Amino acid sequence: MKKSILSIIPLISACAGEPVHTLGVREDKLAPCPASPNCVSSFEENNAHNIHPIAASLDQIAQVIVELPSANIVNASENYLHVEFTSRIMRYVDDVEFLYSKTKNITHVRSASRVGYSDFGVNRKRVEKIRELIKK
Repeated sequence: MKKSILSIIPLISACAGEPVHTLGVREDKLAPCPASPNCVSSFEENNAHNIHPIAASLDQIAQVIVELPSANIVNASENYLHVEFTSRIMRYVDDVEFLYSKTKNITHVRSASRVGYSDFGVNRKRVEKIRELIKK
């Protein structure tokens, strides 16, 4: 029996996952990473999840984000930015959050996959790419 492309659309859209309800700022921090290795955060202390904050303002970060083809800014405020990144083929969605600290003049970051266990380092690479693009 031959399958049409329309029969796999529900499967592909299921890869996106539902928006995570634990996102956002609580007690001046972003949510902790789950135990799975598909998340990085500048608030985490263990090596598997830790990544350095970004030495840039939210405006500088947003200028870089709007140039990235897979990015969609979902929520923005004075000190917080939530961006969804969607993979091209499977349409997986990753949530990336930025929290600016005026007192330290840095932006904390958390990047996590919505579904799955491993991300093959995609979230870490994404944050480092954003950091690199800001330096240019």
